Amino acid sequence: MKLLKQILSLFLVVLIFALYNLSIYALLTRRLANNFGGANSAKMVDVGAYLPHTDSPNLPHIDSGLKLTDDLPVLDGAAALVPVYAAIIDNVYPAGCVTFEGGKFSDDNFYGENFAPDSKMQYKNTLRGYTAIVDGDTDIFFSAAPSAEQKAYAEEKGVTLCYVPVGLEAFIFFVNSKNPVDNLTADQVRKIYSGEYTNWSQVGGPNRIINPVTRLKGSGSQTTMEKFMGDVPFGRKSPFAIAGGSIGYSFRYYFETMVGNRSVKMLSLSGVYPSAENIKNGSYPVVAQFFAIYREDNTNPNLQPLIDWILSAQGQEIIEKTGYVPIN
Repeated sequence: MKLLKQILSLFLVVLIFALYNLSIYALLTRRLANNFGGANSAKMVDVGAYLPHTDSPNLPHIDSGLKLTDDLPVLDGAAALVPVYAAIIDNVYPAGCVTFEGGKFSDDNFYGENFAPDSKMQYKNTLRGYTAIVDGDTDIFFSAAPSAEQKAYAEEKGVTLCYVPVGLEAFIFFVNSKNPVDNLTADQVRKIYSGEYTNWSQVGGPNRIINPVTRLKGSGSQTTMEKFMGDVPFGRKSPFAIAGGSIGYSFRYYFETMVGNRSVKMLSLSGVYPSAENIKNGSYPVVAQFFAIYREDNTNPNLQPLIDWILSAQGQEIIEKTGYVPIN
């Protein structure tokens, strides 16, 4: 009798252990095996690939009619626009104007920490860049439109900012390349991020939970996404979403060229793919302007000539050759 009880106890322990592992497999392992994850893997911009006056193959070269030698405006910008303002410096500014602490560029300089205070190129990205332009540390900042908080900071400091549209870019949505979904409508995207749609089967995909990934508050992508959502609020994400298939958003050139990742793919929106041609002809439905931003009270004598040059045929050629769409 005692032996039978011991055998039954052992059997129950084994059964409980097996049921536990089966539940873990059903809830997590099986889902993760085909979760189409990694759609929004964090990737850093390789700033070192876009340094002016280094014969970088990533920067276009033209015979610029504008050459500045002194009173050089300090340029800064969002990660996605590093190629634009780096190419402007490369074609218009003299060699030696981009300097680094310690005398050389650091491989760890992903957030611009290594640029010297007197360097005419800086890289603070959107989150710190709007503060720098308001505080007067930067002369021209290249970015998408500001968030409400960034506008409020300028108002709080009594600073009026001027926004000059200089180019166009598509705002895109992307998923893992293994996800069979290739197209969504704007309404479907809003329903995903509002929490109304929680499974890919609701938009023609497989029976997998949707993991709608967002960006940092105040970043250019997040501010643009908030405008895209309009009056539709962001929903609360299911705790099980991490085991599902991700969807993310960004700007086309930043996603496709600067941090190219073959494991993810851009989606068509309402049947239109976000190609440069479809941005130009206006058929892609979500196109954002990007701006050259400066303080209204900036007295640098070369600021306005540089803005005028950026809007000229040569400046717009730079915009196009860096992979963006000219404003004109």
